[in-house]
Amino acid sequence: FVFGYLSVVLFWIAKLVLLVFFLFVIIDYIVLYSKTGITAERILPERFSNGDENQVSINLTNRYSFKTDIRIIDELPVQFQRRDFELNTKLKPGEQQTTNYTLRPVERGEYTFNDLNIFASTALGFVIRRYKINAQHTVKVYPSFLSLRKFDLVASSNNLMEAGSRKIRKIGQSVEFEQIREYVTGDDIRTLNWKATARKGGQLMVNSYTDERSQQIYCVIDKGRVMKMPFNGMTLLDYAINSTLILSRVALLRQDKAGLLTFGDTIGQVLPADRRAGQMNNILETLYDQRTNFKESDFEKLYAQIRTRITQRSLIVLFTNFESLSGLQRQLPYIRAIARTHLVLVVFFENTGLKELISAEVNDIETLYIRT
Repeated sequence: FVFGYLSVVLFWIAKLVLLVFFLFVIIDYIVLYSKTGITAERILPERFSNGDENQVSINLTNRYSFKTDIRIIDELPVQFQRRDFELNTKLKPGEQQTTNYTLRPVERGEYTFNDLNIFASTALGFVIRRYKINAQHTVKVYPSFLSLRKFDLVASSNNLMEAGSRKIRKIGQSVEFEQIREYVTGDDIRTLNWKATARKGGQLMVNSYTDERSQQIYCVIDKGRVMKMPFNGMTLLDYAINSTLILSRVALLRQDKAGLLTFGDTIGQVLPADRRAGQMNNILETLYDQRTNFKESDFEKLYAQIRTRITQRSLIVLFTNFESLSGLQRQLPYIRAIARTHLVLVVFFENTGLKELISAEVNDIETLYIRT
């Protein structure tokens, strides 16, 4: 239109272009809004695994008779703090498509998904139609149950040994007879069963032993202020809970009894050691809603509780943390007292961030000041 002041021909050409533009916009609008062309559904797992990548699927269907450009904006739970989440795809006429993405929660609890927004446009791109789909749904985030699958193989290490995948070093002789099987390379020749070998016509047979079963394993989790320290988006308590879940799973698969005890300034939940079918689910539900506080943990109460409630000699795996050597020395008498009647394994966490800071090269005064 600016050049139309110089020439009448250019003015009429500009009017024609504008008319064609509005015509395409109207056509684009009619095509997109004439019917409901896009349907979508969000598919969520029953629960999320804390600290792991969890898959979310969006099923899309294009009911239009033309190729459609799709932009997806999913209203994610507030805990993720992602306001720029967007997915883009294209759908052919009548095509059904599943778009996947993953989310990694770093805290346990309830996560609420809100509406699902689908923006559809044609190849012209003059008009965009928004489909707002009511897809509100709440998902509970549990301790890292996805990690359990990675350790199921460890629990079945005896089967690996039978297949020839050797060799796992075992300390001690607390074993019991399991079965007689064929000899494989790497088996201890001291376990050869000559009578069974003779019956098999010369095929070497060995006695197979397994670790003594039905032993009690208790995971004890400190919920005091020292476990609130963050690392890689999660607290030390979350890492302790995930480790407890894995250890309990392996123990139950090996026919041992798994139990749980939590404590802070007071004693929390106590789950007696057992190996019944529902024990793993009981442990998972107990760990789901554990929280830290800003109070000092009472190891004296922990010792009294263990002495009262855990009468059979057990393996006590204590997940805790110490900010200083003096902090460890204050609690050491209680840990030693527990160790008189139980086998105690203390698991605490290394501050890798502080270690990297101390070992970093000093190039200026500011770095030296921070390091000091």
